[in-house]
Amino acid sequence: MNHPVPSAQVQAVALATADQLRERIRRKSKLKGRQPDEQARAEVRECIGAPPPGGHRRDLLIEHLHRLNDRYGALREPHLVALSRELNLPMAEIYEVATFYHHFEVVAGDATVPALTVRVCDGLACELAGAKDLLAKLPAILGTEVRVIAAPCIGRCEQAPAVAVHQRAVPLATPEKVAQAVARRDAVAAQVAPAGADFAPAELAERSVTPTAGPLQERPTFTDYATYRANGGYALPAALARGETEAEAVIKAMEDSGLRGLGGAGFPAGRKWRIVRDQPAPRVMAVNIDEGEPGTFKDRTYLERDPHRFLEGMLVAAQVVGTEAVYIYLRDEYHDARVLLEQELARLIVNPPCPLPRIELRRGAGAYICGEESAMIESIEGKRGEPRMRPPYIAQVGLFGRPTLEHNFETLYWVRDIVERGPQWFAGFGRHGRKGLRSFSVSGRVKSPGVKLAPAGITVRELIDEYCGGMQDGHELYAYLPGGASGGILPASMADIPLDFDTLQPHGCFIGSAAVMVLGQHDKARDAALNVMRFFEHESCGQCTPCRVGTAKAAALMEAPRWDNATLADLSQVMGDASICGLGQAAPNPIRCIQQYFPHEI
Repeated sequence: MNHPVPSAQVQAVALATADQLRERIRRKSKLKGRQPDEQARAEVRECIGAPPPGGHRRDLLIEHLHRLNDRYGALREPHLVALSRELNLPMAEIYEVATFYHHFEVVAGDATVPALTVRVCDGLACELAGAKDLLAKLPAILGTEVRVIAAPCIGRCEQAPAVAVHQRAVPLATPEKVAQAVARRDAVAAQVAPAGADFAPAELAERSVTPTAGPLQERPTFTDYATYRANGGYALPAALARGETEAEAVIKAMEDSGLRGLGGAGFPAGRKWRIVRDQPAPRVMAVNIDEGEPGTFKDRTYLERDPHRFLEGMLVAAQVVGTEAVYIYLRDEYHDARVLLEQELARLIVNPPCPLPRIELRRGAGAYICGEESAMIESIEGKRGEPRMRPPYIAQVGLFGRPTLEHNFETLYWVRDIVERGPQWFAGFGRHGRKGLRSFSVSGRVKSPGVKLAPAGITVRELIDEYCGGMQDGHELYAYLPGGASGGILPASMADIPLDFDTLQPHGCFIGSAAVMVLGQHDKARDAALNVMRFFEHESCGQCTPCRVGTAKAAALMEAPRWDNATLADLSQVMGDASICGLGQAAPNPIRCIQQYFPHEI
């Protein structure tokens, strides 16, 4: 090809001098955006450690944020910038995760943060027990250096009103008890629960798990690793590992027992094991101990007394299904339980009864939505806890894109007893045509609140009279919430309905996690409905408009002396039909129940 020859009249023109070109290169070589200073990077590395070969894991982002938040009382922007560099993640990604969770507070580098935060639970049970008065009195008593804020249910409804002084729970709180906890918070944090008890939950069948007499056990005696092994613990996973027990026999026992998921969904446990086992390897397991449903505290009650019964059930499931790793997701409010579980996990790993899968304990950060299985998986991966669209289901594509067996804590807690005692032992309990045992978390206007291990199908009237010592003096049964905040509200005239899976749906309710909250004649059902709707508004992840806007609009409408029933009914329909997950879909239940069963109040 012939190229044109430049005309002799065209002259080269210098675009820049050599110095100008060097300056341009220097400017372009400087990174844009906020850059970490060396002090912030050193402080971050002190908290999270130096990068391992291959760099820090992306899924540990929330764990790293916890370490910074614990160390400095807040998440300061210079630390987030440094963390962004250490993890090689965009600052926007760090920021959106840090601001999603309620227990993280992002502040400027030079901002002053309170020396201590006191959270007063404003859940329904605590509100009935006087949390509003407590919240009003504490700021003046504790002074300006202590921040006092309202917090959603912290999982201690049987100890209402409950308060958290930083990460330390104060049950049956009074202004004096909270002030004492603030004054001696360092000494309190050093206390450890006593060990050595042989806790046998099966022997508490048809009884109260929570002691009904004597002083409150803030840190009950628990079964440690040595005691658990001495009493036959971990024999089942060891037998599976040696080939002495067949995996198929264990699944058959689970199916014959009728055990269903006890986190709320109620999916048959044995069937779930088969579904995940049939998926291609590698498979993983995720355990949900987020327990954020207001009124629910059964998992904490069992965990702080006997963590190893749960861990044994977890190992059995892992062996039967064939999972190579297990991730335990524990709510952040359960600080004492986390310390206990970390301690006992370490003992299990040092002296294992059988080959163990990789076990990682993950810490929630104050987001109710992470109780939803796919939102929990997102959180374990170090992301915002936003539910996923389905299909695919997590049994097929779950944690890190792998087939995932997801279970609630209590479901795994009963595995050992069902296999050792036989499936008919569990299925042999029940009333009114139902089968099995249910751990009811009972709170509100009863004399003896707590966890009641009662037969499935028991009615709330029977539960109150036989297990709770009756109603509190001066109170008569007026209404009850059979399944926590999202399970609806029923009047006393419907107190003889069997409490179990599938029995409450015809009445617009469901049992969920079996959190029963009891109201007396001096309470109003509409106030309870407003309390839980405000909770849903606070805890909506914001991903979908029907839930994000619907819960806020509903709460505002429910404050009116006379409800706009037509608008609320329309709003309920949209939330139920168009929300992505169960939070928005179930949030209208209290509205519909008030309109149907308590029209005189609105």
